[in-house]
Amino acid sequence: MKNKKTYFILFVFLIASIFTTFLSCKKDIEKTATKSIEEITEETLYRPNFHFTPKANWMNDPNGMFYLNGKYHLYFQYYPNGNVWGPMHWGHAISEDMITWQEQQIALYPDELGFIFSGSAVVDKNNTSGFGKEGITPIVAIYTYHNMDGEKEGELNFQTQAIAYSLDEGVTWTKYDKNPVISNPGIKDFRDPKVIWDVKNNKWIMALAAADKVMFYSSTNLKDWNLESEFGQDFGQHDGMWECPDLFPIKIEGTDKTKWILIVSVNPAAPNGGSGTQYFVGDFDGTKFTLDTNFKTQLQKQNAVWLDYGRDNYAGVTWSNIPEEDGRKLFIGWMSNWEYARDVPTETWRSAMTIPRELKLKKSEDNYLLVSNPVSELYKYVSKTIFKETLHVKRQKTITSKDEVDLSRISLQFGIKNLNESKYIFLFHNKFGDSLSFGIDNIEKKYFVNSKEEALEVIKTYCTFNPLIKISEDDMLRLFEKELPHQEIFDFFHDLGVEIVCLTLGSKGVKLSHKGKKIIQLEAIKIENVMDTTGAGDAFWSGFLFAYIKEKSIENCLQVALKLAALKLQNVGRLPDNINVLSKLL
Repeated sequence: MKNKKTYFILFVFLIASIFTTFLSCKKDIEKTATKSIEEITEETLYRPNFHFTPKANWMNDPNGMFYLNGKYHLYFQYYPNGNVWGPMHWGHAISEDMITWQEQQIALYPDELGFIFSGSAVVDKNNTSGFGKEGITPIVAIYTYHNMDGEKEGELNFQTQAIAYSLDEGVTWTKYDKNPVISNPGIKDFRDPKVIWDVKNNKWIMALAAADKVMFYSSTNLKDWNLESEFGQDFGQHDGMWECPDLFPIKIEGTDKTKWILIVSVNPAAPNGGSGTQYFVGDFDGTKFTLDTNFKTQLQKQNAVWLDYGRDNYAGVTWSNIPEEDGRKLFIGWMSNWEYARDVPTETWRSAMTIPRELKLKKSEDNYLLVSNPVSELYKYVSKTIFKETLHVKRQKTITSKDEVDLSRISLQFGIKNLNESKYIFLFHNKFGDSLSFGIDNIEKKYFVNSKEEALEVIKTYCTFNPLIKISEDDMLRLFEKELPHQEIFDFFHDLGVEIVCLTLGSKGVKLSHKGKKIIQLEAIKIENVMDTTGAGDAFWSGFLFAYIKEKSIENCLQVALKLAALKLQNVGRLPDNINVLSKLL
């Protein structure tokens, strides 16, 4: 990583207190004897500093987002009685800058028509709905009813579209007494209405997900809807369910030309597994969405064009009623993935939203790119800026440390010039062994985050392995075929051609170490009666892995592991690493 000119800017964001109401809507943690260590640890370790989270319980898709009178409103799929998905409500939070949020009372509750699934909300300035009274502008929410009884009985029409209105700027809501406003035409997955006002054609337009396509409806009063057209069965990713569409116009950066964007979330089948968000660029005439010719060529080459390639941005949509003088397309997504949303390590609350983003459409030659950047409001929280003009890097260099800044609240901006045909790797790590690598591959011209080959480079460059057990190449291959949890970690060693692997093993699982410090932790079978103070835990897992490699049954692996642990207890000292010793235990 040699560069004559490297510009490095570090912004440090100011948080008033770890547990204040910042954008995570935290409650102050009372330091009393009644507050458990577990709760404090969870709040400290996992409550995000710059992402909205509910005070408690389960959250998923963002819903009903609108701006009015200086306030951004965010509604969300919410289950108030547990930390896993359940009967859906609409939770509600309000912010003046999309960064600091104040959670409100629940906005919409399930009723006899069903759970309250995802949808949108609009400011009905002209009172087209007739819900406004005494000059008050109504807010109208459009959402999906999900009838669980109908789903359990095998019916296809268990999802319908409904509306509710608010006369106090979204705090309380009245459901329309003639719901549903759109009946189900016999489509099992028929949901997530996103409504916008079509200025040119003077009517409301709804984009609605319908299994493997988007259906477009129009209305003049938000109550009576007409089907206009359908899109998508021949384009994009179709290995998963289409959900949470969003349709909006946007100008191409640097021009006065307007294109229309159709965002569609897909689950599963995202590029890195599970949930993801694809988009389409085209034109909309008030009735039909048509792909741009150049974008159609992009699709032919790529099959699908993704909003991003991360695994934690799903069901995202844009805010409505952003003032013309602002003009931004502001977007937020659910920062999770259906592959593991129920398994994240929090109990009090579960899930977070992404940092709000500004979307911009750029065109390079014949290709379109929908670009995301954090909203500018985030940078109002900067309390310290560090600028380093030049960095001379030979093998590795520490850019900054916890002694200089709070690394849990930073924004990094790099400007790297004169790149060589090489890979540039950046690594975050802490004393607990957690790490994150990212960088630029200037050979294949791509960015990466935690890619396998870059992790290999980190291990190859910075980690020295001492023998604990000796594994041959053939045995290593057999280990891969077993598909142990987190197999990719073991793949690192195989790709490196490493035959001597240091596995510092304990009663809680498998740990890879560098100079006595954990760099990767693998969860594994836990044996509570194996004490680790004498190294018996190390011996246990050495024996278990060795037997597993030799294709023994799990029961036999445990027997070998326990025998080796017992041997270690009898002979405190260096753990035997002779393959013959282990083989005799099989």
